[in-house]
Amino acid sequence: MNKFLLAVHVLAAIVAVGPVTVAASMFPPSARKALAEPGDAQALSTVRVLHRICRVYATVGVAVPVFGFATAKNMGVLGDTWLIVSIALTALAAVVLAALVLPRQTALMEGMGGMEGMEESIEEGVGGGGQDAAYAGASPVGPRDTARLAMFTGLFNLLWATVTILMIVRPGSTTGA
Repeated sequence: MNKFLLAVHVLAAIVAVGPVTVAASMFPPSARKALAEPGDAQALSTVRVLHRICRVYATVGVAVPVFGFATAKNMGVLGDTWLIVSIALTALAAVVLAALVLPRQTALMEGMGGMEGMEESIEEGVGGGGQDAAYAGASPVGPRDTARLAMFTGLFNLLWATVTILMIVRPGSTTGA
């Protein structure tokens, strides 16, 4: 059972977290391009798709810690330091994504007019939800906003890279590496 749970945990991480890290990393330069070329429908479409990937796969990513906890429980390592640190870093990465990356992506899209067409789905309860109110009346967006978003995205990616390394190396683990 351990091997099955571990395999599902790793596959969930690859399938869910991988696309979020890549799409989130691609978003700031794509947003800069869309801001520089306001009439470019393709640039705006790219930004929309990247944001949607981030939102959808962030939701799917909940499976990663669920299967991670199940695997750790079966392996009897829930109290190991490397795992506790990994759990804390995973929680911090989730907070960075939910509180800093996704809302700033939404704000950039709203600022460049990229939320048209998505408003119906948000009103129907799909997607962004209460993020609109947080940025109502916000000043126009610019390259500085994309730089700040890139910083938070880099932090998110660094946290996940650290968790991945801890999961592989497992310092101090008695279950072998």
